Amino acid sequence: MNKTIKIAIYSGEVPSTTFIERLILGLSAGDVKIYLFGFIKSKIKYDNSISVFGYKQTKIRKGLHLLKFSILLLLFKNREKTKLDKILNQKQDNRLTSRVKYYPVLWYKPDIFHLQWAKGIDEWIWVKAFGMKLVVSLRGAHINYSPLANEKLANTYKAHFPKVDAFHAVSNAISFEAQKYGAPKENINVIYSGINPDAFNNNANKENKIFRIVSVGRPHWKKGYTYALDAFKILKNKNFEFNYVIVGGKNNIELAYQIKDLGLEQHVTLVDQLTFKEVVNQIQSSDLLLLPSVEEGIANVVLEAMALKTMVVTTDCGGMKEVITNHHNGFIVPIRDPEAMAKAIKEAKSLSDSDKESILNNALETIQKNHSEKLMVGNMMHMYTNLF
Repeated sequence: MNKTIKIAIYSGEVPSTTFIERLILGLSAGDVKIYLFGFIKSKIKYDNSISVFGYKQTKIRKGLHLLKFSILLLLFKNREKTKLDKILNQKQDNRLTSRVKYYPVLWYKPDIFHLQWAKGIDEWIWVKAFGMKLVVSLRGAHINYSPLANEKLANTYKAHFPKVDAFHAVSNAISFEAQKYGAPKENINVIYSGINPDAFNNNANKENKIFRIVSVGRPHWKKGYTYALDAFKILKNKNFEFNYVIVGGKNNIELAYQIKDLGLEQHVTLVDQLTFKEVVNQIQSSDLLLLPSVEEGIANVVLEAMALKTMVVTTDCGGMKEVITNHHNGFIVPIRDPEAMAKAIKEAKSLSDSDKESILNNALETIQKNHSEKLMVGNMMHMYTNLF
């Protein structure tokens, strides 16, 4: 294409998650125009190639936002407004909150609308009726288990996935699962999340007197913390000394009870959710990052640990086998297997300095080769341009 492509990166809030923000900033360095829609979670300054059309989560701000774009559409694009209203009426979606989200998108009408969360596809399939290309990201929970537990969502996927112009899958495993709901294989682009390894300080010394392990993530069943705690009970019984921190687990009753029940109060700490910078500091200061999950796409926190040259023990959930090769760039164990998890943690601690350094160097090389931000952005641009 000769013209500058207008791409809406939509997650529903501005700013978005760390990895989506990396995509936004990476794309903005190219010859594209980025549009961000949704509610403004906090102020953030972007460069001129990124335009934000958002609203605050108050009735007055949302009302003014809706009024502005209603008038603009009524005066200058009334035919398209009428068409969208008719679509919404047919769907029985007459909520004002929907129009707050939809009208700005219709007014600016980007060339590509990239929906970051597949669960929202029923809300946004209408963009195709106005010539916008629809791209949908496929991430772990939205594909791996949400449609299994929600028949309506599964049927929505089956109805709409064949209409999507392109999919971004975070792993080959996710791509395979999405095909079960009608996503055409030829429309799926497996693009791994990317980070800039040069932005991480991987030369920090670990100065822990007791082996320190960290896990990061909300206390959801899919994170597998119950199995991790069982593994640490096994290690305690073998007189293995450790401190285990679960970032995001504070005040969770189930985890607190299990910790007490297993007699791990002196060994396990539940802390609150932290900022990205604080999470990086936690990983950097730990001897090992543990991912005990039973479901993931590809866990971003593992990629960050590898870039920080912190040892990783992960389960083989989701797409993690696409990242970690056992004993080469980390340790990988079966899901729901506390014995295997405990064994891998113990083995990681007992590595010689040379073996440890070799694994950590391999991990960093994996990030540089397969998970760089530059590679991610380049592959995304390739996907976008192939739509025209």
